[in-house]
Amino acid sequence: MRIGELAARAGTTTRTLRYYESRGLLPARRSGNGYRTYDEDDVRLLEQIRTLQDFGFDLEETRPFVECLRSGHPEGDSCPASLAVYRRKLNELDALIGELTAVREQVGAQLTRAEAALPGGPEPRCELTG
Repeated sequence: MRIGELAARAGTTTRTLRYYESRGLLPARRSGNGYRTYDEDDVRLLEQIRTLQDFGFDLEETRPFVECLRSGHPEGDSCPASLAVYRRKLNELDALIGELTAVREQVGAQLTRAEAALPGGPEPRCELTG
């Protein structure tokens, strides 16, 4: 298939595909007339990239998954390098969750302090709205 069809099937743009090609993530095969050509493996590769980016992975973090697929593995996450990226991402997410939890506790404490400082005490809360 040509680049326009691949872009349509992958739900992206030809510009994005050319960018992936320039970054070495998408193979640059050319037909005899110079057109870029792609196949079903490239569709799977783009689906893998898109899924990972939806999960918050940056483009470079998708590289081990792409290389895993290109080396013939049926799944892009069945190689050791892909598993290492998953582990790093989970550690990043755990750290972010910890930071957000700490911020939430601080904001909650500030709210409690601010409500207690109101003249006449905190406003009554409606049980339906929390």
